[in-house]
Amino acid sequence: MSLSNLTVFMPSVLTLIGIPGLESVQSEHSLHQPMYIFLGMLGATDIVLATSIMPKMLGVFWFHLPDINFDCCLFQMWLIHTFQCTESGILLAMALDRYVAICYPLRHATIFTTQLVTQIGAAVTLRAAILVAPCLALIKCRFQFYHTTVISHSYCEHMAIVKLAAGNVRVNKIYGLFVAFTVAGFDLTFITLSYIQIFITVFNLPQKEARLKAFNTCVAHICVFLQLYLLAFFSFFTHRFGSHIPQWIHILFSSFYLLVPPFLNPLVYGIKTKQIRINVVKICCSLYSVLSSLCNITIFQKKSQQ
Repeated sequence: MSLSNLTVFMPSVLTLIGIPGLESVQSEHSLHQPMYIFLGMLGATDIVLATSIMPKMLGVFWFHLPDINFDCCLFQMWLIHTFQCTESGILLAMALDRYVAICYPLRHATIFTTQLVTQIGAAVTLRAAILVAPCLALIKCRFQFYHTTVISHSYCEHMAIVKLAAGNVRVNKIYGLFVAFTVAGFDLTFITLSYIQIFITVFNLPQKEARLKAFNTCVAHICVFLQLYLLAFFSFFTHRFGSHIPQWIHILFSSFYLLVPPFLNPLVYGIKTKQIRINVVKICCSLYSVLSSLCNITIFQKKSQQ
């Protein structure tokens, strides 16, 4: 039976092929390596962070819709802080991946298997979710009365909500500090130690070209790492100890802290990572070829009808 005569009664499954003609570049196997898988995790985390705050933020700025349900605000807070911690964990995993790749290149493939990478991704996400969940529970269960319902911020942040409560907020502040220093302190310590070992190994390489090549593989990660943690520490310390800093500066930098990384990360890695540049160009060329073919087919069909 020919395909044109084939009929299916109430199909339960349909097949999506993406963009016709680009099937060969939709799953590039050269990018199925730990470094690029971690980049994919980082991109997914950035998407969730941006999606968590952008719709409501635009509603406030563009449409003057400042109200948000209390439980929705708590859920947004949980999403934001959970994926902030997840992003920190992914950056740590990427630093360890570069450490093994540069310091122990012959063992990298056997250590960083696909199974290990998947387990690391699950572990950092679970760690973040478990650590941040008590923040939500402490607010929901401990406070029934609030001084005001106005949050001087553009999104629901833990300390911004805690400061509204009419009660003893010491436990909430202590636990917030515990989570911040547990995650940032642990990750930052091991990221720093990893790069110290990386720099020692790189500077001991005999050839200048090898040193430059090894260092170049780390530049993008160092840029992302610095911009994330510098903005994070500025936001964290000004929220708790920067009473003399104008509130609008704190709010602005807190928004930058969440919105700048999702914007800059693809640009930084896209520019600095050769394999990504090659595949982006390859996809663009393939897409151009498909669009040209479709245009030619359309033009031919119109001429045939005339």
